[in-house]
Amino acid sequence: MVARTLRDAGMEVIYTGRHQRAEDIIRAAMEEDVDVIGVSSLSDAHRTVCPKMTAMLREHRMDDVLFIVGGFIPEEDFDFLKSAGVAEIFPSGTPLQDIVSYIRTHARRWQ
Repeated sequence: MVARTLRDAGMEVIYTGRHQRAEDIIRAAMEEDVDVIGVSSLSDAHRTVCPKMTAMLREHRMDDVLFIVGGFIPEEDFDFLKSAGVAEIFPSGTPLQDIVSYIRTHARRWQ
């Protein structure tokens, strides 16, 4: 649903599929020279995957890539994720237009 909304808003979306390893997502982001990485977390995986991905982004000098996360994320995890380098968190139920607006405001290509 999010991918379709972003495409309808004129954004190019590269969907890597479900159950991808952090390394595979970062590799695809490097190959495609993306402006934004969005990850959907439907389990507690965000507490381990997100810090790993932000570390990999720094390691590959991709600090200018906007990294956002959505899904079933408890509010008590927000500060942890932000301190790990996640730019914004969109919990389940966030209006899709809010995600589009955030990307347009914060991603390097849309500025």
